[in-house]
Order: sequence, then structure tokens, then C-alpha cells
Amino acid sequence: MSTRPTTLDSSSDLHQIFELAQQLRVDSVRSSTSASSGHPTSSLSAADLMAVLLARHLHYDWSAPDNPAGDHLIFSKGHASPLLYAMFKAVGVIGDEELMTTYRRFGHRLQGHPTPVLPWVDLATGSLGQGIAYGVGIALAGRDLEKQPYRVWVLCGDSEMSEGSVWEALDKAGRHQLANFTAIVDVNRLGQSGPTELQWDTAAYARRAEAFGCRAVVVDGHDLEAVDRALTTAADGQAPTVIVARTVKGQGVSEVADQEGWHGKPLPEDLAERAVAELGGIRDLRVSGPRPPEVTPAPAPAAGPVELPRYDVGDKVATRVAFGKALAALGARPDVVALDAEVGNSTHAEDFKKAHPERYFQTYIAEQQMIATAVGMAVRGYRPYATTFAAFLTRAHDFIRMAAVSEVTMALCGTHSGVEIGADGPSQMGVEDLAMMRAVLGSTVLYPSDATSAAALTAAMADIDGISYLRTTRGAYPVLYDGDETFQPGGSKTLRGGDADQVTLIGAGVTLHECLAAADELAADGIPARVIDLYSVKPIDAGTLVRAASETGALVVVEDHHPEGGLGEAVLSALAKSGSNPRFAHLSVTGLPGSGTTDELLDAAGISRSHIADSARGLVKRR
Repeated sequence: MSTRPTTLDSSSDLHQIFELAQQLRVDSVRSSTSASSGHPTSSLSAADLMAVLLARHLHYDWSAPDNPAGDHLIFSKGHASPLLYAMFKAVGVIGDEELMTTYRRFGHRLQGHPTPVLPWVDLATGSLGQGIAYGVGIALAGRDLEKQPYRVWVLCGDSEMSEGSVWEALDKAGRHQLANFTAIVDVNRLGQSGPTELQWDTAAYARRAEAFGCRAVVVDGHDLEAVDRALTTAADGQAPTVIVARTVKGQGVSEVADQEGWHGKPLPEDLAERAVAELGGIRDLRVSGPRPPEVTPAPAPAAGPVELPRYDVGDKVATRVAFGKALAALGARPDVVALDAEVGNSTHAEDFKKAHPERYFQTYIAEQQMIATAVGMAVRGYRPYATTFAAFLTRAHDFIRMAAVSEVTMALCGTHSGVEIGADGPSQMGVEDLAMMRAVLGSTVLYPSDATSAAALTAAMADIDGISYLRTTRGAYPVLYDGDETFQPGGSKTLRGGDADQVTLIGAGVTLHECLAAADELAADGIPARVIDLYSVKPIDAGTLVRAASETGALVVVEDHHPEGGLGEAVLSALAKSGSNPRFAHLSVTGLPGSGTTDELLDAAGISRSHIADSARGLVKRR
């Protein structure tokens, strides 16, 4: 074994950079073979690209990853983690022992795909087609919010270029002319199960990138001089750039180069030994690439007072309207940004645009990119609020799921929830969103029933860690609470109740108003009913539910949502943990709704006041 304790810097010649590339290949092979797991061939194809970037173009202070002027490197091609970790070894932030003994092992930070448990990783990647979208969000934050000189470099695989989210990202990079953004596409021809759609048709990739307003540069990804020229062009500040690099999967190891059947397979030990020898043996090169420019950070703007809107009890106001006004008020905080998917006049997110246009970002009908941009901005320390119809937010579920893996903090709002929206019909009705958001790791799910609670919970989300979700309603309903009422995640409100209650009605959003009307019907029949506003779906107010189960013995849960994963299951889960077993009825949207008025649709779904009252009567009779 030979070691070469040479340190490379931005002035290193291309021969030295070639040696660095070979080291990256060797370490990619060694680490994945040691782990008996990983994607070495996908790492080998991009090693030359990353060696040139690391040594000459990535302005980064490895000892201070939070340097605000430092570039950002995102491996959208997250399965090439052996290459990324080999780069971390080359710059000296991890050692050979960690690389060889902990990669992909339980309880260690060098996981199979990169996560921000590593301080040099901004966010988790591995769900293909997402890293490039995050890069656009970070680039927007750097240029338009932070006013910092950093560049964003994204390594993409050619297989992921089939993902629609890639083209949403490039469309926004082109529209915003993000000259600080570069995507490097590793066109190695082979995917997981065979050749990719375009194989080595680099001209087709280039045409597509240019069609979305980006500059395309086609290179031989193993020609170091050509790669260096391409990266220099990309950094000229003129346009968002897509470098289309023709490469060979498994480059440098003749037994696997451009061979099918090696994706995601470590080399057996004997083959790995031959591969290391063919690549010139183990090296110990160190890299000290270009550092970020010295900048004087602008002083952070001072936060102004947040004056939430106030409403009079009895006034009819839609919760989506209250959300928009509260969001605009939150703009007094300079860290709050708002993102829209071309429905801001319906969601009322455009209220923020009118008040704070410099922090309002329009992604048009591209919900995946909206969430990705929010994630990128959250990475840079902002508090994003991303809003669209609840039904359309489900399109971006994988981005939300991965944001949780990244441990990102952001607020989401889904409007026009449930059959309540009326005549637009089922394609517009969000009746799956509670299940989606409750299942997200560490999420907070809030469902206000009036304007006062909607405004208060909108403001609360600005200080909730992790991913929070606010479900709002299209129609206007009476304000139930005065402006001094407080609302906290994990709480609830009991609007009707007494010692003689025989049944508890539990709702949120529109169904809370139906529960109140049903309670009036029941009172006329001599049946006192408790009514609980379960505005916090996750975390849930288990204590109040258990007391209601004990004191009334019967619960009716009503929700404008499918039965799976919504309010009813949240309540049952809380009761099960306590051992409570009350008489129980769950009213929800079980069939396929159509067009109609709100009242018609609520009744047809079996969640209107008359159905609630009938269900409560049935439970009371079973005493």
C-alpha cells in the first residue's frame, strides 16, 4: 500500500486532480465492499467531476460549514454516497477508519444515503429527483433573501432525469435566472435495471435543459480539462447551468465498466482488490480547495410586532381568510417567507404578497417544487409557509416525507378541505390530507374551526419545530372565540358541557359547527351533549378525551375526511393508550362525493347535524 500525504489546492495541476479522482474511486470501492452494501459503480462514474469541483471550484470552509458565504453541494444522486464520503475523507473531516468501519452500519452517521446528521450535508437525499429541486430553493434563498455570493452545485444521476420534479426545478431555475445554480448530470447510460431512457444521448438532455431556460454545457465527464472549463463557465454568473457529462458507469474498473447488473452491488472482495490495484492503489491525498470570499454579513432586520387580526364572535369568516390575514401579520418577522402554487387568491396566501412582496415566492402549479423551495429556504434559516389546496398538497407527499428525514422546520397550509367545498366536486376535495400529515415523522397537525383559532394557530406554527400543517375550510362560519382566547398545539376546547352530559360530540372545522347544531337538537330532546373542538389533531389532547369518555360514556367523532387516518383514528388511538373503551361512533366521508351544495354534500356523506344527532341518540339508548 502506498500513501501520498500530498495536499491539493485550487492551483493543483490536472495530473494531481486525476490522482484525487482515482483516490475517490478507490475509497468508494473499499468502503462499499467493507460494508457489503452500497453503490460503487454509480460513484466511479462521477469521480472525475467531483474531483475537479472539489479541488478547484467548490468554495467551502470545511472547518466552518455554517459560513454564510460557503457554496452548497447537494448529491441529488444520493445513492452515490460512497463518493461523497470519500470526498469528506479527502478534505479531512472524516478519517479512513470511520469510512471503512462505519459506512452503512447501525448507529453511525455515514448512512446509506446522505442526511444532515453530517454537518456538511444540507438535507437528506435519496428519493431521486428531489436534490435538484432543493438546490433551486437554496439558490433562491442565497440570491434573493440572504444576498450572499455562494453557489449551489447539484450532482444528478441520469435515471432521475425522468422525474417530473427535475423539470419543475429546471423550469424555476430558468424562470428566475438563477445564475448561482448549477446542475451536473452524470450521464453514465445505465440505471438500476438496464439502460436509461436516453442512454448517452447528451444532445437530448441539453435540448431539454435549454427548453426550460437553462444554459446547457455538454462535456466528456472523464476529460478533466473539459470538466474544468465547464465548471468555470457555470460559475461566470451569467445563467443557470446544466452540465451534461457523458460518463461510464464503473469507470476505471474494467471488469464492471459499462456493464449491466452492477447497480447497487458492492464489489466482492477479490474483485475489489483487483479494482484497487487497477486504479493505482490506496492513496492519502488531502484537498484544500478554494475558500469562500470574505463577506460582511448584513445586520439582521429587526422583527416588528405581530398584530394578529381580531374577529367578533358571531361574525362569519372563513378560516382560510383568517389564515391569510394572520400570515400577512407574521411578515413582521423577517424570517417568515411565503410560497404559493398559483392559488393564492383562493388560499389567501396572497395577503402576504401584498404586505411583503420581497418574501413571497410564486411557484405556479408546481406543488413539488413549492415544497422543495420551502425546504431549501428552511435549510437557510427561514420560516417558510407553503400553501395550496389540501387535495393538491398530497402530490408533494414524498417531498414532505423527505423533509422530515432532513429534520426541516416548515409550515404547510391546506385549504378547501373536505366535501364542504361544494360544487367543484371530488377532484378538488382534500379528504386524505389528515392521514398524510399525521403519518409524517414529528409532524404537528392543526384544524381550526373559526377565524380566531385559525389566526392563533397560524402564528403558533412560526415557533413549532418540525413540519406543521394547518387544515382550513373554504366556507365562512361563525366566529366562536373572542380574540383573547389562546390556542396551543396539543390542546382542545370544550364548548358545551356539564355534569349531566350523556354523550360527547367531537369535531373540527366544519363538523364542529355541525356538532354544535346537533347538540341543540339533542338538548331539545332532553339529551345534554358535551361538544369538544379538537383543533389539535396531532398532538392530541388525550386527557380531555379520556375524561369525556369516563364522564359521558359515549363519543361521536365527526370528520370531513375519509375514515382512515383522520380524526376518528386519532381519538381511538389516544383512548386505547389509556385503556378507555366508551361507546363510540365515527362519522366520516366513506363514499365518493360529487358536486352539490355544502349542506347537500355534508348530509350525503353522513356528517351533517341530523346524522350526528341520530348517532348520539343511538349511543345513549345503548346505556
